[in-house]
Amino acid sequence: MLDMRPDCERCGVDLPADEPGAFICSFECTYCAPCAEALDDRCLNCGGELMDRPTRTGKALANNPASTERKYKA
Repeated sequence: MLDMRPDCERCGVDLPADEPGAFICSFECTYCAPCAEALDDRCLNCGGELMDRPTRTGKALANNPASTERKYKA
């Protein structure tokens, strides 16, 4: 199951699990759309391809909440 990280690792913007606009690599590193575009859809950590992260809503989100551990380091 995806970790559904709550923020962009590059700029720190919030990325709610129930909204589109997040991009992840195969290691679940997470970026917002503007940062993914600025990075040419390549992860800063591993160089992997960034893809649209699926959303998690309703009962799925209630039963499997998103992570609260923030990854952005100012």
